[in-house]
Amino acid sequence: MNLTERITYHLLHSLLWCLSLLPLRAMYVISDAVAWILRRVARYRLRVVRDNLESSFPEKSKRELRDIERRFYGFLADYFFETVKMLTMSRRQMMRRLTVENIEMVDDAVARGRSVTLLLGHYCNWEWVSSLPMRFTPGTVGAQVYHYLHNKAMDRIFMKIRTRFDSHNIEMNDIMRFLIDHKRRGVPTVTGFIADQCPKYDIHLFVDFLGHDTGVYTGPERIARFLDSEVLFCHMRRDRRGHYVLRFVPVTLEPKREATFDITRAYIDLLEKNIREAPQYWLWSHRRWKRTRADFYEHWGEHADKMLSHL
Repeated sequence: MNLTERITYHLLHSLLWCLSLLPLRAMYVISDAVAWILRRVARYRLRVVRDNLESSFPEKSKRELRDIERRFYGFLADYFFETVKMLTMSRRQMMRRLTVENIEMVDDAVARGRSVTLLLGHYCNWEWVSSLPMRFTPGTVGAQVYHYLHNKAMDRIFMKIRTRFDSHNIEMNDIMRFLIDHKRRGVPTVTGFIADQCPKYDIHLFVDFLGHDTGVYTGPERIARFLDSEVLFCHMRRDRRGHYVLRFVPVTLEPKREATFDITRAYIDLLEKNIREAPQYWLWSHRRWKRTRADFYEHWGEHADKMLSHL
């Protein structure tokens, strides 16, 4: 970082660190006000949120959709403050606030020398999932795929947040090098992938997701097959403010035996079911369906069908 970026980082980090010292109960009071401002005053991505909800739940009434919308903005503000809280949250507090029902699924796989691929979405507080490694059997290598932020000050702050609880943050372009190195040394890894973003045009599969013809990432499936890792979906629920429950759901224990794309399809199906349980906790402000199949075919032309024929 240059001088300006370093100054920005230290100022912003100091501000957020001081904010994180507040108890979550106090943070939620501020969060309620922020949520109201985001929705009613700033109207932050309100058109995107409404379009996404209306097209995903055509069976719901306008009143039901507005209720989900209101709850979503409340959660979005809570997510910000809960993430800031991670700067100073103790391990004991994190263990109490994020309950993991069946951590033994991961520990047992690692004990057998198997790597584990964890699949999750932008659902509930996905940042808190970075605390999973502190729950694993000591010595287990836990990692997550990381995308650099353009704002270098915020990138450094998020790097600090996401590595506080023993997780390795690995940039997407470096993840294969990281995993191959550990595989060669016979060291199993537990790696988390958030794979519900909108790909650019490097799409190999379209699926039905929340009523949309949706291009999806297949990279996690390719990596799971390469590692021959057990694949688990991270099902999440929010019992109340500041309290989440995570449960691992098996996708496959033998990825190399699965038909092409079956792992990705199973993941998307599990994620959709999880979202439908409480829609307000998914990231509706993201322009998830901005690239259509028609856009994909226009981009690739005569090569489009070949792209969709393989992982």
